[in-house]
Amino acid sequence: MSKPKPLASISLDLDNQWSYMKIHGDEGWNKFPSYLDVFIPHVLQVLDDLDLKITFFIVGQDAVLEKNKKYIQMIVERGHEVGNHSFHHESWLQTYSKPQIEEEIKQAEEAIFEVTGQKTTGFRGPGFSWSNDLLEVLQKRGYLFDASTLPTYIGPLARLYYFWTSGLSKEERKERKELFGTFKDGLRPLKPYQWKLANNETIIEIPVTTIPVFKVPFHLSYLLYLSGFSIGLMKLYLNFAILLCKITGTRPSFLLHPLDLVGGDQVPELAFFPGMNIKSDQKVKVFKIAVQKLKKYYNMANMDIYAKSLANRKLEVREIA
Repeated sequence: MSKPKPLASISLDLDNQWSYMKIHGDEGWNKFPSYLDVFIPHVLQVLDDLDLKITFFIVGQDAVLEKNKKYIQMIVERGHEVGNHSFHHESWLQTYSKPQIEEEIKQAEEAIFEVTGQKTTGFRGPGFSWSNDLLEVLQKRGYLFDASTLPTYIGPLARLYYFWTSGLSKEERKERKELFGTFKDGLRPLKPYQWKLANNETIIEIPVTTIPVFKVPFHLSYLLYLSGFSIGLMKLYLNFAILLCKITGTRPSFLLHPLDLVGGDQVPELAFFPGMNIKSDQKVKVFKIAVQKLKKYYNMANMDIYAKSLANRKLEVREIA
């Protein structure tokens, strides 16, 4: 009998059109323009084609808007899990007071439950934002895991690029000064572990996987960027990432964003975003290549299934510095 493949996870942060506009500093975001009517049927068909069930991290603000509800309902109707991605999708969540964080989590949780009937057990912060207060709120509210950390050294470079290409005011830049983390985030573990909180409780952390040793990302956004130069180069990069994951025993937590799967041909309003010059069909092609390669070595599951599988493994316990 062949040895069973190790379990790995896959998730999608369901950032909507307005949240990208908000991040970019564009006017009109607060009218909450949406592409969920285009994106969700599109991505669900792609996932069906791949026989893949994933976790969608949903923003609470989208769940309360009537125009989005039937599309969000489609996610659970097709057998996918939902997670909490905050209510207002503000990447400076770590600067909130603890009562503000609790309200943010609670609002999103209740809005998502009302639409989907699923209680969220996992959380990912917008812009990979997190704090001890956030983790304590999640633990208190019965969350199984957090998935907000991105162990990479390039966060400050990503922030510089973001500030350079966006139309943010000085005040908005100050508000976002910790966006994408610091250089020391590259020192954080890649494998799941337990945070030991200030209140002596613990919660599982499932980091978004970056390439072991080098700590550079390989989630779909980066693969798409490389595919713009060469599909062969993209495959080489992906194969190298998976090889190092296998050598180090790292089980990937693979991340998707909506703009990884739709291009400017379907959402022309966001044509200014990097990678939106790539057509949707090409993005789907790259995604299918990546998933088929990951499936060769791993059983791909949603994050709830993966988190529950960790109960049988001894996890490192880390204190928050």
